[in-house]
Formats: sequence, structure tokens, C-alpha cells
Amino acid sequence: MKYLFKIQEKLVPELISIAENRYTILRNIYYNQPIGRRALAEKTNISERLVRKELDFLCGRGLIKVNRSGTVMTDLGSDFLPELDKYMKELKDIKALEQEVKDCLGIEEVHIVSGGLETSTTIQEIGRYAARLLCKMLKDGDILAVTGGTTLAQVANAMRENERAMDITVVPGRGGLGEEVEIQANTIAATLANKLGGRYHLLHIPDSIKEENVDRLIAEPSIQRVLNCLKKANILIHGVGSAEVMAARRDMSREEIQKLIDKGAVAEALGYYFNQSGELVHVTTSVGLHLEDLKEIEKVIVVAGPPDKARAILSVISPAYHNLLITDEATAREILYLKGVR
Repeated sequence: MKYLFKIQEKLVPELISIAENRYTILRNIYYNQPIGRRALAEKTNISERLVRKELDFLCGRGLIKVNRSGTVMTDLGSDFLPELDKYMKELKDIKALEQEVKDCLGIEEVHIVSGGLETSTTIQEIGRYAARLLCKMLKDGDILAVTGGTTLAQVANAMRENERAMDITVVPGRGGLGEEVEIQANTIAATLANKLGGRYHLLHIPDSIKEENVDRLIAEPSIQRVLNCLKKANILIHGVGSAEVMAARRDMSREEIQKLIDKGAVAEALGYYFNQSGELVHVTTSVGLHLEDLKEIEKVIVVAGPPDKARAILSVISPAYHNLLITDEATAREILYLKGVR
């Protein structure tokens, strides 16, 4: 296939450009539907005249339809998009980039979604890919642990409802964080379980609590049941955050945040703060999974992007704890740049 693409690039390079434009347009319609032609042109950085031409083509193929409210995907178009993902990966040689990042990080698997999208849509695209991968990975008897965050919320949103109920359990990896219920681990766990036809448990405790209250909380039978289930998780999917942003979400004072910065904290995951060298500089007091627990989990997946998360990803990911990274093309290239590979 790669050989055929190289011939195509030499003989008919315009075909590659056309394919990339149509792919970009379809993905932007998928995430922003219904969308008008002018808005689509702005989001894709493709001229309105060319967008109009491509919409006519895609409409003629039954992949989209245009109505008064704007352009929307058809069922055929939505089903076709994953197949187009595979084609574009081959066309852009994303597999080679995945291998480079995998070697750079020293982990088992790296999955990269194609670029060409604005930040919010990139996060949705990572979520869509992660949801699809999780569907293939999950089997009856699995216990899936999830954390909170914007990217994980997109994984839950993108998950399609199973035709048959699965014998799986979804459980939050940590307590709640912040006031945005939509991106809390409890909400994400419940959404995923409902769509997969499985069961879920909720952890009704704050993410950060006073140390003297921890023992009392974990002694509660309802909390103990969730924690016992969590300890048996064989799959964990979690995000990565900027240290400063996550500290603010935890309602840390300006002085506490400054102390973190002075310690060199650049990244956060599961309540642990890391410096640029991947060294642990601060741990929050909370109930749920701890860093050492990750060594006992069969599959630990990190989902993170866009490029401003590259430093955080490098700080957090370790082959001692993680198996798999799902990110976007621009973030992957930034990771390699920061490591001096490119």
C-alpha cells in the first residue's frame, strides 16, 4: 500500500491534496453539525468556493446532506469515517510516526489521530479514537477504571451504545474534582457503563481531602466496596493535565500553586505532580488509585492532546506504569521535537 501511495504522490499529487481536504471537511462536519458553509471554510482554512465544490461531491456520494440548518453527516458518512481514518493513516504514513514516538517513550503502543483540526475538535477526535479502541479491547469480566477531565468526557460522549449488554464494571479511579459535573470521573464512569450495557460504581468523595479524614472515609462500607472493585481493575484510561491548571481546579491557593511552580511541576495525573524530568514533586491527599497501583493493572492508557500537552505527556508517561498513548499528530511531532528526535 505504501508503495502505491508513493507512486500516486509522484504521478498525481493533487489526489492526495483532494483526499486530505475531503477528510478535513468530513471530520469538521462530524463534530460541528449542523454547520454552515462559511463556518466550515473558517474551521478548515479551505476557501468557501472549494468547500462548496467539495460539499457537492460529498453530497452526491451520500456521505452528507445539506438542509436549512446547515450540513450534517448521513449514517453512511458516519460509518465511512473510521474507514477513511485508516486510509489517511496510510496515506500520511502515520504508522512511521507512531513507531518513532513509541521508541521515544519506551511504551508498548502509540496511536495517533491525523491533524488538521482546531484544538477543541482535536480533543473530540482523540476521544472518538479512544472510544473505538476501548470497544475493541473490552471483554466480559473486565473492570475499567476511568479518571475525569475534558478528554475523558469526550471518550464517553463518543462511545456508541452496545447492541448487547456487556458483563463489565466501570469505576472512577479517583474522587470528584471541581464543580463541572460533566467532566468528573463519576459522570464519565456512569456514561460509559450505560452505553456499554455494564455496571458502574460511584466514588462520592472529593478528590482532595484533609489527611486526617482519609482513614475515616475509607472505613465507610460503601467506599470500601468501590475501592475493593477499583483494586481489581485490569484497564485504566486517564488523561494528563498542566500542573498549574490542575492545581487551580483543585482550588489550591495562589501561594500553594506558586510552591508547585517553584518545585518545577509541569504536569499532573491521578493527583500526582511531576517536573520536566518526570520526577514526583507533590502528591495530593485523596482516595482512589495510587501511582504504584498502575504496575498491577494489565492495560494503562493515556489520552492527551493537543501540542500544549506535549511537555506534560513527557513528564508523566513511563514504561513502568503505562502501556499505551493516544494522541494527535501535532502533539506527537512536538513530543519528538522536545526530545530532540526531530
